[in-house]
Amino acid sequence: MARGAENRKMLGKLAVVAAGMFTFGYALIPIYKHICELTGINILALGEKQVPGGSTATGNSQVDTSRTVTVEFDANARGPWRFHPEKASLQVHPGQLATVMYEFENVQDRTMAAQAIPSYAPRQAGPHFNKLECFCFNQYTLAPGEKKQWPVAFVIDPKLPKDVTTITLSYTFFEVGSKTPPAPTAKAPSQEVGG
Repeated sequence: MARGAENRKMLGKLAVVAAGMFTFGYALIPIYKHICELTGINILALGEKQVPGGSTATGNSQVDTSRTVTVEFDANARGPWRFHPEKASLQVHPGQLATVMYEFENVQDRTMAAQAIPSYAPRQAGPHFNKLECFCFNQYTLAPGEKKQWPVAFVIDPKLPKDVTTITLSYTFFEVGSKTPPAPTAKAPSQEVGG
């Protein structure tokens, strides 16, 4: 019986130690935050609190506010559907994040899969036009009459040549997996074959 009493006493001690460790673990979080605030160590961990001597909102230091670039949006549809941007143009500073929405509607009586291909004018602007999110990254399937809106989030690289003040972002939306209608061409005069 003495052994059973010793085991219960040891179990009680272990339970107290486990509860103490558990409490100490939870207490470390506010203690750590308080120590960091007092010492200024790990200032990024302050999160929503204002950093002493700092501003409440940090801006992107790579935005070139001395320049403005006009971005024109163009949409071409190779097939019977509606496809257009929400706005014709937008003025942005190089380095500034901007977003524009495009709307697509399948006006056909059948389901279709489609994808958009971007192009840029002038051509030298292409490498400096960085899309972070774009519907052109994927193919989409739309049911008959289905309408979707997709964003294009982009940043123009501040290294864009200074003489480029306007960029045209053009998308051509075409059907995938079926015969794409040919591009319109000028017809040559027909010649009769004589015998």
